This record gives sequence, structure tokens and C-alpha cells, in this order.
Amino acid sequence: MKKYSEEELKTLNHQLRGIDPSEVLRWVLASSENPVITTNFRPYEAAILHLVTEERPETTVVWCDTGYNTPQTYRHADEVIQLLDLNVKLYTPIHTAAYRDAVNGGIPGIDSPFHDEFTRQVKLEPFQRAMAEQKPDVWFTNLRKGQTAFRDSIDILSYSKDGILKVSPFYHWSDEKLDGYLRDNHLPNEFKYFDPTKVLSNRECGLHA
Repeated sequence: MKKYSEEELKTLNHQLRGIDPSEVLRWVLASSENPVITTNFRPYEAAILHLVTEERPETTVVWCDTGYNTPQTYRHADEVIQLLDLNVKLYTPIHTAAYRDAVNGGIPGIDSPFHDEFTRQVKLEPFQRAMAEQKPDVWFTNLRKGQTAFRDSIDILSYSKDGILKVSPFYHWSDEKLDGYLRDNHLPNEFKYFDPTKVLSNRECGLHA
């Protein structure tokens, strides 16, 4: 995949802003040799999973499961995996949630000195391991404008800290538009999602920022 300069990326993002996500996807896939999608099966994730796998069904789906998802999220994940026949590669922390809860007394608060290490253990280390093993040249996500201050600063195309082209085809879409996409494509959604590393929905966990 070509490496774009900052100026080229800015120009491309301007050009892609009014284009349908499916067209953005096809344009990216035409030059990608090893794309991946990352997902945690949070609300509206079925949209990006459907969009990419409709075009390239064999695309690797990286799921970094913290071990702290709600029962509803696990059932939703199972439903979407079966419905879309996803090629899921599951990555989990080295230690189980039960072990960590017993040894460290549960999920640390965001003001705890252990919170950064907890985040590294349950999310960052599994993600880094996944990327090292999968070696993608393109990383599809469902990041959208308005979710966090950091996400407001990126666009449809951006680069990860490791230099992977990160593509968010639905970046400028609202919840209402995504509701319509899910409805039109008969896809489920699930809102009882919990991220133990963020606590507040407008915080970053460190994966993207």
C-alpha cells in the first residue's frame, strides 16, 4: 500500500468526504494486499464488518477480547460472526479476568496508578500481538467523528502510530444513518457494551490515540 504524505492524505480525505463508504472501501482494497478489520462488537460494529466482508469475505477480523464484555455483547458477537461468516482471529490477555480480579481486586479506577498497566494488559498487549502476527497494510475501523476529542482530529484516512493506513469509511456518518444501514442490511445491533479501560465513553483507551 502506498505511503501518503500528510498533504496527500489531507487532499484525499477532502475528496473522499462525500463518497459512499462502499466506494471508499473498493478504492482502498484495490491497492491493499493484507487488510484487517478490528472489532470489539460495540454498537454499530456490524456495519463495518458487513461493508468490508461483502466486498472481500476472507478479510481477517481481529477481535481483542478483554474478557470483561457483557453477556449481551458476547451473544451479539456470536450472532454477527455466524451471520456474516467472519474470519475471526481472537486475541485475549495473557491472564484471565478471573485471575486478574483475584490478584488485583477487580478493575482499577481511572485515577488508580494501576490503570495504565491494566489497559496495557487487557487491550494494548493483545492488540500489538495481533498486529505483529497479522502484519496488515490496511486497518479498517468504525471510528467516527464526534466520539472523542482525538477522533475528531482524524478523518476517513489516517495513520496509526505504527504507520498502518487506518481507514474509517463511516467516519462522517451519524448514528441515524448507521441505523438505516443496519436496517437495510438486516443487521443486529447491541448497546449493552462495556469497555473496562475507558469507563467513560468519551475517553480513549490508547489503541488509537
